[in-house]
Amino acid sequence: MKATIDHAKEKMTKSLNALGNEFASIRAGRANPAVLDKVMVDYYGSPTPVNQMAAVSVSEARILVIQPWDKSTLKLIEKAIQASDIGINPTNDGNVIRLAFPQLTEDRRKELAKEIKKLGEESKVSVRSIRRDTMDKLKKMQKNSEITEDDLKDCEKKVQKLTDGFCDDIDKAVADKEKEIMTV
Repeated sequence: MKATIDHAKEKMTKSLNALGNEFASIRAGRANPAVLDKVMVDYYGSPTPVNQMAAVSVSEARILVIQPWDKSTLKLIEKAIQASDIGINPTNDGNVIRLAFPQLTEDRRKELAKEIKKLGEESKVSVRSIRRDTMDKLKKMQKNSEITEDDLKDCEKKVQKLTDGFCDDIDKAVADKEKEIMTV
């Protein structure tokens, strides 16, 4: 019974963390190394993340510097960034690659805000799905006489409280990211 609720909490936490990772990869007009997390470079036939091939740092508020450990990979990293969906053209000076993040337009900010809300909603759906699965497990346990009806009611309240807490956390994360995107 407690293990079932703990398992649900663990899954909900993973769902919230996944949302945080998604938010980190959304560029907000500021240089953020996390935008490169999904960029894979074809390195000797295997897809390799940029951050495993180079030092990625923020040199100024809106400039990201990528310094490969192996200079021969500069072109590969540049091509991977151009092929990705981050929408920034890299500049290569032979030693490092620079990504200059442009200021976001008002329309782009609104578009990103919608995307953030959508991601938040998907995350809430995931949390609610976990709640439903947990409730089904608990009902099955009660049906098999593993727990009493009172235990079932208590557990349902705990799971609902847990779900509400995670949904509130998601709402807060969405509001924070939206505020970050909308500030000029």
